[in-house]
Amino acid sequence: MLIQFNFKNFRSFRDEVSLDMTATKITEHPAHVVESGGDKLLSVAAIYGANASGKSNVYAAFSFMKDYVANSFYFGGNSSRRAGENMKATPYLFDRVSREEPSEFEVFYVDDSDGKGKTYQYGFVLLGSEVLEEWLYSKAKTARNSYRTVFYRKKGEEPEMDGLPKKAVQNLKAALMPETLIVSLGAKLNIPQLSSVYEWFSRNETIHLEKLGEDFSRVSDLPEDFVSKPEVQENVLRYISSFDESIVGFEVEEIKKSDEDVLGKAYVIHTVHKIADGGEQSILLVNESSGTRKMLSLYRALKSVLEQGGVMFIDELNDRLHPLLVRNIILTFLTPEINTNHAQLILTTHDIWQFSNELLRRDELWVTDKNTDGVSTLYSVAEFKDEEGKKIRRNEALAKNYLIGSYGGIPALKPMTMMGRGEADGIEG
Repeated sequence: MLIQFNFKNFRSFRDEVSLDMTATKITEHPAHVVESGGDKLLSVAAIYGANASGKSNVYAAFSFMKDYVANSFYFGGNSSRRAGENMKATPYLFDRVSREEPSEFEVFYVDDSDGKGKTYQYGFVLLGSEVLEEWLYSKAKTARNSYRTVFYRKKGEEPEMDGLPKKAVQNLKAALMPETLIVSLGAKLNIPQLSSVYEWFSRNETIHLEKLGEDFSRVSDLPEDFVSKPEVQENVLRYISSFDESIVGFEVEEIKKSDEDVLGKAYVIHTVHKIADGGEQSILLVNESSGTRKMLSLYRALKSVLEQGGVMFIDELNDRLHPLLVRNIILTFLTPEINTNHAQLILTTHDIWQFSNELLRRDELWVTDKNTDGVSTLYSVAEFKDEEGKKIRRNEALAKNYLIGSYGGIPALKPMTMMGRGEADGIEG
């Protein structure tokens, strides 16, 4: 489980920020707290804020870190450096100092995939796509505060790799490039201590819901064996019935391809609907509503995360989805009988229905805000203090107070005078 995600100097976040999944000592919804590796952790974090306040940049930072771990192996060497151009970390650009400074990314997490509940601290510092620093520390479940160094690397210095086998160290030093992470390279070299970190990132899913499902029509977007195994289709159908009972089945049509096409078989999906006279009608999946396509596109990632106990970070979860459907997704992660492997959901949203102490704890609700210099900040409702230094009470009307600006993170709006007869006429009201 993710304990904490920290990053600095990335896009609109100039200063270090922390998304902390550790449960505070507040007492509401005690069933939301999960014990893992000696830590008391939360399964959900919902991030709110005005447009352009930085919500999506929190998502982008986590997604960037995951992708860099997955792909940095390919960026080393002159022949592949062009591939790494698109993976450069973007710093805060609106002051002369920060735009030249490196970006930092770090996670603390518990890996209980082997039943040992070991805690890891892993991070790296990038200037563009060059690794300036990288570190990995680990702590056994039985240890109190004692982390041991697996490796530490800093540009211009000899790497410390006392926590790795000597043969592995030799191979790493021989192949390491300035753009390549040790974790990424180590996974390719099948070094167990590094492969486990790489695999933790691989179990996580990052999804921009606004961009998901718009062109969803082919079976390649669905689970493995969807074409050949009826039981897989039946499981997908049960998932769909949780929000749309009108769909009763699927039809899969193979696309005839030219002899020159060597990419293998391709298919188009139809959904089968009940109709008024008791019969059935099939339509192309691409003609289903955007919300249905988005939910169907979520299926594979959602199932994977729940089965493996990973982190699902979804940007704009409210996009084209009914608030009750969004709530149902959140409740999936909050229900121990379903979420048996302690998967976590982090979401950004404008859906005010979920900004509720009836659904979420105050430490599960987060807000992004941006100051007059364009610098974003991130804070939980549980840690927010008003002008008098008072924290938010448990019984406050959270959604109402958020909308009137009590907690920050709302847009500063002005009348759209340019849309009417002109400023001279003023606005009535």
